[in-house]
Amino acid sequence: MKNIIISVTNDLITDQRVEKICNSLFNNNYNIVLIGKKLKSSIPINRKYKIIRMSLLFNKGFLFYAEYNLRLFFRILFLKKDILVSNDLDTLLPNYIVSKLQSKKIIYDSHELFTEIPELINRPTVKKIWLEIEKSIVPKLKNCHTVSDSIANFYFNKYNTNFLTIRNLPIAKNIILGNFPFDTNGQKIILYQGAVNKGRGIELMLESMKYLKNYIFVIIGTGDVFEDVKLQASKLISQKKAYFFGKLPPLEMQKLTPLADIGISFEEDLGLNYRYALPNKIFDYLHAGVPVLVSNLPEMHKIVNEYKFGETIKNRNPQVIAKQIEAFSFKKNSTEIINAKNKLNWRSEEEKLISLYQNAK
Repeated sequence: MKNIIISVTNDLITDQRVEKICNSLFNNNYNIVLIGKKLKSSIPINRKYKIIRMSLLFNKGFLFYAEYNLRLFFRILFLKKDILVSNDLDTLLPNYIVSKLQSKKIIYDSHELFTEIPELINRPTVKKIWLEIEKSIVPKLKNCHTVSDSIANFYFNKYNTNFLTIRNLPIAKNIILGNFPFDTNGQKIILYQGAVNKGRGIELMLESMKYLKNYIFVIIGTGDVFEDVKLQASKLISQKKAYFFGKLPPLEMQKLTPLADIGISFEEDLGLNYRYALPNKIFDYLHAGVPVLVSNLPEMHKIVNEYKFGETIKNRNPQVIAKQIEAFSFKKNSTEIINAKNKLNWRSEEEKLISLYQNAK
């Protein structure tokens, strides 16, 4: 049985992609150790494979990344392993160094274009450091995968490195309905779930709500601009037109998602990372039977147009979006949604994943 060490910089609880990959590998007779960080607010996790959560002195900024990478290096150096798996650029350096020191195979899973995230747009020095790490390691890697064709093409064109596309599709499961802790009074629900960060389009939806009479906007998640958007939404909150749920465990969120009438993903074109994004939430909406309204960006446009389970927004004008929502013709659990669910699930992606691990160089 081969031993695999998988590392991420988050606290593991909401990382559904990594959890799916760990379960798929475990079920195919790999011995898994998953390493992440532990926060004061971290919820206990009980899984069928080993988990290591490291408590840190620093939880953000340069000192966090420096401390985490140093601790990760010594952790993986002395653990038994056949394959090292780095999730995103912020875990790549220690994994790569150990793989070279001990002649172990390394697999790189890029969840996004890390050097193009909005948080680095106005931080050229920090971005340059991450770019130096990327360009010094990625061209040397032999086993890589990512979440969309656009990101895979970007890496090939930039570094001549092949990335297999393994989309973050949900596992097919039965829908369990929960209840919102408020009365909808017959109004339709517009849902945003995911990180409440810069460039996610939540502010745009809040502006659009001013022109919508019979709709409620529900936001599930937290992030860097959480308090800012709550302040923007204060009037809507007082009118019971907007509700903020903060971060929920995946199982709790999955019970609320099917209650929505429209799921939104309004990412802005803030650099290549968002431009090439294929957000998890789009597929979570789909598997809950909820049609989507998404940004007119390449990967989102392609998937929605091909499988016919929603629309792309015509432009980013709040009044135009409100009119588009009022004219929205896609229905929950339609034939198109059911067909798309049957095609867009983890089963086909899992086959590619296992093949990659079995044939890792």
